Amino acid sequence: MENRALIRAFRLMAQLLELHDENPFKVRAYEGAAAALERLEVPLAGLPAAEFTTTAGLGKSAAVAAQELLRTGSFPELTRLREQTPAGVVDMLGIKGLGPKKLRVLWRELGVESVEALREAAEQNRVSQLKGFGQKTQEAILQALEFTAQSQGKLLLPQAEQLAAQLVELLRRALGTEQVAAAGEVRRALPVVETVRVVAATTQPWQAHEALNATEGLVADDAHSGPFAWRGTAAASGVRVEVQLAKPEDFTACLFLQTGADAHLAAPLEKAPAGTLRELVRRTRFFTEEAIYEAAGLQYVVPEMREGAGEVAQAQARQLPVLLEEKDLRGSLHNHSTYSDGAHSLRQMAEFLRDQGYQYLGICDHSRAAHYAGGLSIERVQEQHREIDQLNQQLGPFRIFKGIESDILSDGSLDYPDEVLAGFDFVVASVHSGLKMDKERATERLLRAIANPFCTMLGHPTGRLLLRREGYPIDYEAVINACAEHRVVIEINSNPWRLDLDWQWVRYALDQGVRLSINPDAHHTDGYADMRFGVLQGRKGGLTAAMTLNALTGDELDAFFRQRREQALKFAGPAPAKKPTDFGPLFG
Repeated sequence: MENRALIRAFRLMAQLLELHDENPFKVRAYEGAAAALERLEVPLAGLPAAEFTTTAGLGKSAAVAAQELLRTGSFPELTRLREQTPAGVVDMLGIKGLGPKKLRVLWRELGVESVEALREAAEQNRVSQLKGFGQKTQEAILQALEFTAQSQGKLLLPQAEQLAAQLVELLRRALGTEQVAAAGEVRRALPVVETVRVVAATTQPWQAHEALNATEGLVADDAHSGPFAWRGTAAASGVRVEVQLAKPEDFTACLFLQTGADAHLAAPLEKAPAGTLRELVRRTRFFTEEAIYEAAGLQYVVPEMREGAGEVAQAQARQLPVLLEEKDLRGSLHNHSTYSDGAHSLRQMAEFLRDQGYQYLGICDHSRAAHYAGGLSIERVQEQHREIDQLNQQLGPFRIFKGIESDILSDGSLDYPDEVLAGFDFVVASVHSGLKMDKERATERLLRAIANPFCTMLGHPTGRLLLRREGYPIDYEAVINACAEHRVVIEINSNPWRLDLDWQWVRYALDQGVRLSINPDAHHTDGYADMRFGVLQGRKGGLTAAMTLNALTGDELDAFFRQRREQALKFAGPAPAKKPTDFGPLFG
């Protein structure tokens, strides 16, 4: 059992304890056990049981439970609570915004034991009659249920990539060929995937059908399959799976046609023997995708961009840019450490990044308003800055930049007074609370934050969590235009749950001259790898290295931050006189 599975078990245990109104100290103990395993850098299964309380940092009860989990997949207390809880109630624990306490009331007072029963109770206005709920809570529950329903049968990009890779390997072994590849939404790197599509070359298509039908976890849809197409679903997620089978000499054409969006394949061509790319490929046999675009009189269009969002016209005009690549990134900005809610220390976060060949780390722990995430008091900011100064002396030429993820408060102001914000190299401004806003309010909140002279970068602009929570609605053009006016960078938050700024607004941002930053929002050293997903989203919108903030060298970025800070200080004007002890020597 991997650490992730253990973490899920301990979190479920904490939720069930709270659901059943049991000892709150035990709830916190299991939440603490999950947090300890998140910080653990080695598999718990690889440690001697005696080290569960030392190296892993588990309490005695959690250590015993972990041994049982590793041995049997559960432990007695978890089994007891699961047996006492209807399966539908357990499922409802996963509904965003519906915590164990509220669910307890719904279950015990309304007898709600399934998602369907909860929807019915809300639609009949029975939820709003409960003490502590009300009409707004009922509406929020209905919205969450609708969003959950819409998210069924969909996967985040990394999950879809993993499933596609498993299918590719399965078919390569079954067919004895290397001509197997992911196509469709996965190859185009869409943030959310509804169909995992794979193309394989074979002269014996029945062998592919036999292999797929024999694979546990795949459910065939015989009614919509055929000799050269296997269709079905992945049982675990419900996501659609489609495997297209082609003769070896037709593999390139099939992969091409199964990759591009319809709008890309149907875009009109000016200098080609056929009217569209689809028609061209059906008329002529090609053996490389590069040859297809050359015959069409186009620049080569990378798979990520094949959406029909204007890229064909750009390719005809020879105006496609040289796109950002992962190797262009020189460092990572917007990362968290144990100073707030990160799993690793400053030194660990820095050394890991340095050892991967990067030049700098931008640390952005949470600001004091984010008390739920260990937000930093002014004193803790001072302490962190002293440690950064020491580490920069020890780790040079690697550099740690002093950043903060400053909460955008409800009125649009930034957390901390100006004299504290002035002490950071850069400030990432993000919304974390008060997410239930209409478009006008959300936009005005962001515009005020962007206008703050100490705002260097706008973090995850809509606050969305893909497949879990819709983002708050914003006027994208107004927000991006304001960033252009105030020279504020916008991040592409590369966490696969966010991928925010959405790729569809990348080109507009670039057209306004707005720089973007590929930020992993890493809370663990593993999180740095998420920058790959941010790069893919940037490439979908035409992002170049020249317009990517963290493609700058360490010295270039230092100069950028210094210039921004000097301008902010001029704009903000002199700070009011304060006692020397108000903010300490760092901010005096």
